[in-house]
Amino acid sequence: MSEENKPSVDYNTENLPTTLPILPLYDAALFPKMVLPLVVMQGDSIKLVDEAMARNRIIGLAVSRKEDKSRPDQKKDLAKIGCSALILKMAKTEDNRAQMLVQGLSRFAIKSYADGKPYLQAEVEHFEDVEREDDETAALKANLVKQFVRVVELSPGLPPEIAQMAGSIKEPGTLADMVASTINSSVEEKQQVLEIQDATERLKMVTKLLNHQLNILELGNKIQSQVKGDMDKRQREYYLRQQLKAIKEELGETDEGGVEVEEYRTKIKERGLPEVAVKEAERELDRLAKMHPSSAEYTVALTYLDWLTELPWSERTEDNLDIAKARKVLDDDHFGLEKPKRRIIEYLAVRKLKPDSKGPILCLFGPPGTGKTSLGASIARSLGRKFHRISLGGVRDEAEIRGHRRTYVGALPGRIIQGLRRAGSNNPVFMLDEIDKVGSDFRGDPSSALLEVLDPEQNHSFSDHYLDVPFDLSRVMFICTANVLDTIPSALRDRMEVIQLLGYTEDEKVKIAQKYLVPRQRKENGLKANEISFTVGTIRKVISGYTREAGLRNLEREIATICRGVAAKVAEGKIKKAAIKVDDIAEYLGPVRFTAEAKSRLSTPGVATGLAWTPVGGDLLFIEATAMKGKKGLTLTGQLGDVMKESATAALSFIRSHAKELKIPEDFFDTHDIHIHVPAGAIPKDGPSAGVTMLTALTSLLTNRKIRKDLAMTGEITLRGQVLPVGGIKEKVLAAHRAGIKTIVMCKENEKDLMDIADKVKKDITFHFVDKMMDVLKIAIE
Repeated sequence: MSEENKPSVDYNTENLPTTLPILPLYDAALFPKMVLPLVVMQGDSIKLVDEAMARNRIIGLAVSRKEDKSRPDQKKDLAKIGCSALILKMAKTEDNRAQMLVQGLSRFAIKSYADGKPYLQAEVEHFEDVEREDDETAALKANLVKQFVRVVELSPGLPPEIAQMAGSIKEPGTLADMVASTINSSVEEKQQVLEIQDATERLKMVTKLLNHQLNILELGNKIQSQVKGDMDKRQREYYLRQQLKAIKEELGETDEGGVEVEEYRTKIKERGLPEVAVKEAERELDRLAKMHPSSAEYTVALTYLDWLTELPWSERTEDNLDIAKARKVLDDDHFGLEKPKRRIIEYLAVRKLKPDSKGPILCLFGPPGTGKTSLGASIARSLGRKFHRISLGGVRDEAEIRGHRRTYVGALPGRIIQGLRRAGSNNPVFMLDEIDKVGSDFRGDPSSALLEVLDPEQNHSFSDHYLDVPFDLSRVMFICTANVLDTIPSALRDRMEVIQLLGYTEDEKVKIAQKYLVPRQRKENGLKANEISFTVGTIRKVISGYTREAGLRNLEREIATICRGVAAKVAEGKIKKAAIKVDDIAEYLGPVRFTAEAKSRLSTPGVATGLAWTPVGGDLLFIEATAMKGKKGLTLTGQLGDVMKESATAALSFIRSHAKELKIPEDFFDTHDIHIHVPAGAIPKDGPSAGVTMLTALTSLLTNRKIRKDLAMTGEITLRGQVLPVGGIKEKVLAAHRAGIKTIVMCKENEKDLMDIADKVKKDITFHFVDKMMDVLKIAIE
């Protein structure tokens, strides 16, 4: 390695050359009178250094905005203001790199670039600082020195002597340059300082940068002190606890942990825990006694003992075995629902004769709004038991039922154990709402976890993952609700006794509205009994013209709308009371929404009315058929499922095979296309029960004979000409009754399904039970 030292020469702006070789700087900036180490690696830049060393050791340094160091000759990337520098020392390494130590001489402005050299060379104009001797400059200097001293104190990498050096500098511009070159700021910010010729303005700029640096250092120092203080506090608390423990041992006093252990030991004796739970609790108590209260495990053990001792292991409520009183409670709360009420009365009778009988697992199944959830609360009231409801809709995590294991952070028991603790007794009425909407994913299958809960042969020893101790659920009366049975796993459905809640007839809805809905909505909307009244005709019109449902929710909403309208008028002082009549309904509810479609739909041949089952109750299904010139084509529209499409194909095949009996020309099918459409195309439709309806619609079309008015039908068909039974008969019959249907055709085997239907409904409708498809056509077609 070679080294060359500088000569002793004094430089100022007058004897500095006006033509300088320009060396780009990429990650540093040089100020006058400041010293900066540099390493030069590029070939052209090495040549620049060599020629400068041979000439006068003076070069120009300018900051480059270009990050690519491989192209240092981009003139547009160089700053217009730079600093001339004297090479104090220069040494070359074995790989031909130049290591230099340079000292700033003067600021310069580039006037133009000169050619003729492989490196950049420019004509420059040197300029000195513009300094003012006034109070503002003096104040800025003093403040800058004070702040810089604080920065040096907070920066372990800066020697204390540099603060003394700053205090000894007299020139304001030199002070600003010295501070700017020392602090940790970006190259762009340092270049801004370099470009300011006025020393006072430069002091302001550097003060701003120094303030930012000082804020960062003080914040870092505060964080460090806080962390150190927290550690010191923790260590101090540990030593104090050890001293307190030693003092209490000398005095013979029991420590805080020992007091808690004794409290829990007393709770275990008083709560009447079973033997296996006592064993687990005492084992956890022994662990707790050995732990320090500040330990994380201490809190976990404490929470576990809380749950274990707060559960109602032996607490229970006495059942109200007065059958007459229980029947009155059920009748007061709900109109109709005879089958569920009868089942509850039977349960009470069995409990009265055999007190140790196990609780039943009832599943109330039916459309929304038929009173399933509210019936659970009435059952609890009639029994005199605590009531707790758990909504299972959308539950996908098995831990929601069985609880989390204690190895997880924030573990808790499942909803069953939590509900028992809230109920405060081991024999409450548990309402498991929406059991048909339980999901499953990678976190487990909650429906499988419910098998143990709902199985009378297993739930006497239900094990929650958190407790890890069996709890007897056999005394709990579980009541589930569901809108659809198909989505409930068969193994789970097998554990339950399904009780179907049918939709309500119009007469039942009228009575329920008068007894429950109108008084409730009148009270909810702030009206008194004499301020609003409904006639029976009004309620019937709201039911038939504004609602089409098996339940009561929409009916209650419409009654609430009328009550709000009357409340608004009463509040404004327009009226004092209102007797709502049929003619007044449109004022509050608008025009009639639903009309009887059956008669208008059957005005032409080829249109038949079927009965369909949906999760929200029964409904009418209209099937239309038409024929046009073509070649044996069959078109099916209306978003039909595969089973319904098969029914249409089977119906057409039967008609073609019996064309002679039905008096249809044999060549008709060779020259015509047939189109079957089921309106309400936005709604998916599927199922075999539309078979007889499609058969009747096609026969009506092809024979050009109308179908009897006020007639609906349901049943599956076969190619052999038989009519097979279908499900959902109760819901379908009630839907037909609501729509004003007077005649229903169905399979003979479905006759047994009419037992649970109200006598009034059966009196209003004529039923025809068939087992042959030809019998359907004889009854349906005029």
